[in-house]
Amino acid sequence: MINEEPGELFSHPDRNLAMELVRATEAAAIRATPWIGRGDKNAADKAAVDAMRKFLSTVNFQGVVVIGEGEKDDAPMLFNGEIVGTGQGPQVDIAVDPIDGTSLTAAGRSHAISMIAVAERGSMLDASSVFYMEKMVASEEGIGVLDIDRPLAENIAALARAKDKPIDEIRVAVLDRPRHDALIQQIRDAGAGTRLIFDGDVAAGINAARHDSRIDMAVGIGGSPEGVATACAIKALGGFMQGRLAPQSDEERQRGQDAGLQFDHVYGLDDLVRSDNTFFVATGVTDGELVRGVRRQGGLISTESIALRSRSGTMRRVSADHQASKWLDD
Repeated sequence: MINEEPGELFSHPDRNLAMELVRATEAAAIRATPWIGRGDKNAADKAAVDAMRKFLSTVNFQGVVVIGEGEKDDAPMLFNGEIVGTGQGPQVDIAVDPIDGTSLTAAGRSHAISMIAVAERGSMLDASSVFYMEKMVASEEGIGVLDIDRPLAENIAALARAKDKPIDEIRVAVLDRPRHDALIQQIRDAGAGTRLIFDGDVAAGINAARHDSRIDMAVGIGGSPEGVATACAIKALGGFMQGRLAPQSDEERQRGQDAGLQFDHVYGLDDLVRSDNTFFVATGVTDGELVRGVRRQGGLISTESIALRSRSGTMRRVSADHQASKWLDD
């Protein structure tokens, strides 16, 4: 944990790693562009992985991929445990998803992003042995108000009071999956509205924590790795997040227990990521509420990214124009 006197960030600003990481997510998003709507999610993912890895190799840090594309045998690059960076600078944990929403990209649907989360070495929860996690995310108004153990209707009513909004104006994001049918009905029975998403619950969680979003809360079961990455962003936004592991079999539960994970236990934000110095960057692949997707106009490619840092409590939007001839082969 990094402690500072008030005003120290102003009087002694330091280098912002997030701005370097944006180059890697921009590269991944741009290289995936030719595969948008082409129906081949593996080709899109490979193009993004290759580009992200190349750019990460130029960043001055000693990075270990804690959350990557999978185990080494199945993921030749950006696999769990891979070392990235120049080998100089801070020692960090990294969570990467060159495309969060490969199916969205392949289908040409909205809300696909390329993202990287970074925190101090050893601070990210390694939940790779249990794929799914139940999550609840909201803005700062949810702190001390929401509790994943309480009935959802009670949480919705409590958040509405905290935000001084009628319940019928509360919007809850949830993955559109059969496993969530009962959850979706609970939201509607409580008087709130749903925002059903095909994929990409990282963006949904971030939108739930933003002050200017129409999403008030994100709930449901999604990927555990995505939950840890989301936590890095929520720390920068000052929001609320809780998670609870959701093993799908006795064998998976045993693997998690062997790895030291806790079940029937609520993981708070500081349990998911212990560091108070986190970074999260994302670039839009396809258009979404969080960021605009990659656009090409003649010889220019335009990208939009966000860069969040918990130490400074900053969220930056980064718009960039790139010469297409430097990136894509016609």
